[in-house]
Amino acid sequence: MSKRLVSAIQEHAFPLNDQAFDTILDAIGDARIVLLGEATHGTSEFYKVRAALSKRLIQEKGFSVIAVEGDWPSAQGVNRYVKGFDEERKSAHQVLSQSFNRWPTWMWANEEIAEFVEWLKIENEGKEAATKTGFYGIDMYSLYESIDELLRFLRENPQFQTDLELAKKAFSCFEPYNRMPEHYALSTAHFTDECISEVSSLLTTIRSHEDLYSNEQEKDLNVTMNALVAKNAESYYRAMMQDDAISWNIRDMHMVEAISELLNYHGEDAKIIVWEHNTHVGDASETSMADHKMINVGQLIREKYGREDTFAIGFGTYEGTVIAGESWGEPFQKMNVPPAKFNSWEGQMHAAKAEDQVILFTEANRLLFNEWIGHRAIGVVYNPEFEAYGNYVPSRVGSRYDGFVFVDQTSTLAPIKV
Repeated sequence: MSKRLVSAIQEHAFPLNDQAFDTILDAIGDARIVLLGEATHGTSEFYKVRAALSKRLIQEKGFSVIAVEGDWPSAQGVNRYVKGFDEERKSAHQVLSQSFNRWPTWMWANEEIAEFVEWLKIENEGKEAATKTGFYGIDMYSLYESIDELLRFLRENPQFQTDLELAKKAFSCFEPYNRMPEHYALSTAHFTDECISEVSSLLTTIRSHEDLYSNEQEKDLNVTMNALVAKNAESYYRAMMQDDAISWNIRDMHMVEAISELLNYHGEDAKIIVWEHNTHVGDASETSMADHKMINVGQLIREKYGREDTFAIGFGTYEGTVIAGESWGEPFQKMNVPPAKFNSWEGQMHAAKAEDQVILFTEANRLLFNEWIGHRAIGVVYNPEFEAYGNYVPSRVGSRYDGFVFVDQTSTLAPIKV
């Protein structure tokens, strides 16, 4: 490990404070897409900093779309609440606990998000509909929920009888699998191409009829996005049985497609903030993911919209606590995050300055931070005792991101108690 990296961090990093936010916003400039990461899905400080940055982007730079690593139907509950479409639910706590009720619930049903959602609702009050900031999910795990949403809407609107019949036919493919996508995935080894063709045809038909759907309370967007989820989720679950890299790529390509749909829907001047894990927002071509033919949102967004129109910020920590499960579907636990390895990116940042800090990567300094180095990533499943063997992604951090927020000591999210 080169001593020059620690020296470069000491020279270019600055404290994470209110003045730092001013500097970050200046660096973002006129970028239309801001990607805000996180090193875990269970760290309070990451959520709080993202919320604080997002508030200023909304108020000072006119951002009006927030897209998160959550499912479309679940996030729609939040979107309807903050835009005043749904008058029945009385608090963000109610909306979040009712909408995000599938594991891992803590990712979005937490006190940090509740505070931000209440702020967003108040911020939207009195604004014209077109200028209100929305909250949308761009993930694709909601295969059956999206099917339900689409069928319900089409049944309630008999003028779209042709689309309803096509939807029934398409979704009949999934009925034998007991609403368990993994069962569908297992079946695909002996599956025909019929389901693939049907969900693709449904999305194509709905797109061709978009101008006929009402834009009242964004009903037209909801129809299109649920059909998009159904189409891409089918591909994702089918790919799960073939190759991890293929299924990963399908998921991230879906999220980029969803981001593009949101930008197109909200107009050519729309600006979007994306909240996702570092592994999605940090350019995969600058990591070892590329060796496995994996791509991600950060890479694809840069390629599609250009670096001048995008700005990606990674997040990390040296040590602390986090919420995660020991395995998929297990109850969450408060776990200790051990001190980062010295020869990792987080270990080097701590060695340079054991404090909360920010680095902005520019054309002038980027190469100083482009040594290949392990960069810690913690998911919803975590085993701290095995972290050294699988939680560090070799990266060229200076090119992977446009900026990096480092919180030296971190603490857990506060899940909403139901």
